[in-house]
Amino acid sequence: MSLFSKILDKLGLRKDKDEEKPATGTAGATGSTPSKPATGTAGATASVSHRPAATAPTAKPSTTGKPTGAAPTSGAGVHTGASTSDRRQQDDVAVKHEPAVMPAAPVAPKPMEMVDVMSMLEQKAKGTGLNWKQSISDLLFLLDIDNSYNARVELAKELNAPQEVMGDSARMNTWLHKEVLRKISENGGNIPQDLLD
Repeated sequence: MSLFSKILDKLGLRKDKDEEKPATGTAGATGSTPSKPATGTAGATASVSHRPAATAPTAKPSTTGKPTGAAPTSGAGVHTGASTSDRRQQDDVAVKHEPAVMPAAPVAPKPMEMVDVMSMLEQKAKGTGLNWKQSISDLLFLLDIDNSYNARVELAKELNAPQEVMGDSARMNTWLHKEVLRKISENGGNIPQDLLD
């Protein structure tokens, strides 16, 4: 865990967010591959397309005069059970009764919850004499985080401190204090503007 993550964690601002990763399956790639047209000569294709449809076998009349009990069949010999017009009517009814699909409404971004870090830090600092509002060292000490010079240098590097402040410990401490408070504010902490200026 980075030093700044520890600061957020101590202030109750660190929220573990599992980023949804897109599935990396190959199904999409396979589905998008266009299928190749069947190879063959144009003549063969034409002869197939102009071949007359097979005629349905005619039912032989019963010699006994009694109904045969056979259901009507389609041209392919499959029992249809219902006429084409009946099927069309059923399809129309099914379509009419399907609920209309409404487009999903866009989800509004959830506002960031503000954490009252001011009260938390004031409560921690009560009776300690620590001035966390001006000193990065006191702020780190208050949060029970290593406030040594090396730790502060590490934190400054983590927060991308400009090179010109890194050679001067006083300037680095001032920059680091403002930057840490600014980052706390960005992550939902109620830091007043006068501490950020």
